[in-house]
Amino acid sequence: MATIATYAEGVTLVGGGGLDPADLRLALTLAPHLVAADGGADRLLAEGLLPDAVIGDMDSLSPEGRTRLGARVHRIAEQDSTDFGKCLAHVTAPFFLGLGFTGLRADHTLAAFSEIAQQPRTVILMSEDEVIFRAPERFGIDLPLGERLSIFPFGRVYGTSEGLRWPIDGLVMEPAGRIGTSNAVTGPVRLDLSGPALLLLPKRNLIRVLGALPH
Repeated sequence: MATIATYAEGVTLVGGGGLDPADLRLALTLAPHLVAADGGADRLLAEGLLPDAVIGDMDSLSPEGRTRLGARVHRIAEQDSTDFGKCLAHVTAPFFLGLGFTGLRADHTLAAFSEIAQQPRTVILMSEDEVIFRAPERFGIDLPLGERLSIFPFGRVYGTSEGLRWPIDGLVMEPAGRIGTSNAVTGPVRLDLSGPALLLLPKRNLIRVLGALPH
C-alpha cells in the first residue's frame, strides 16, 4: 500500500467530528505533524491551519477546501475502510493522536474504536472527556489514586491486573458479555491482557498515557 507521508515524530490526525481547539493545540505540541481525514480538513481551515495531507474518499471535503488545499488532497476511492483507516494505512509515524473521530455520530465513533482495536501501532483518540487507546499485551502506568479506568473488550479478553479496585484475574470479558467499565485505580496499574481491548481514561491523563505506550 502506497505511503503518502512518513514522519519521524507524532502525527495529529483530525476528522470531521467534534473538535475542541484547546485539544488541538495540545495535540500539536505532542504530535506536531498535521494530517486530515477528508472533511476534517475543513475544520482545520476554519482554525487557520493547513494540514500536510488530506486523505479519504473525499465525500465530505467542501469544494472550497479542495481548491485551497490542491495537491495536499489524496483521494483514496476504495470503500472497504473508513477515512480514519485510510489515514492510518497511508501515513507512517511513531504514534498518532486522533481528534474529531468521536462525538457527532455513533456509527463513526464505533468505527473509530473498531479501527484502533485492530491497529498494532500507537493510536490515541481524544474525545470530549477521555483518551481511548488499544491496550498492549503488557501495560503499566502510574495514575492518581481513585482515577477511573475502563476496559472495553473487542473480542474475548482475559488477563491479570494490579492496582485496580476490582481485579480482572479469572474473568473473561467479551463485547456482548462482561465488560470492565468504571474500575478505579488503587496504586500503580499493571495489566497483562490476552485479546483486543480498549482502555479509556479521563483526558487529563493524555501525557501519562503517551509516555506509557510504545512509540
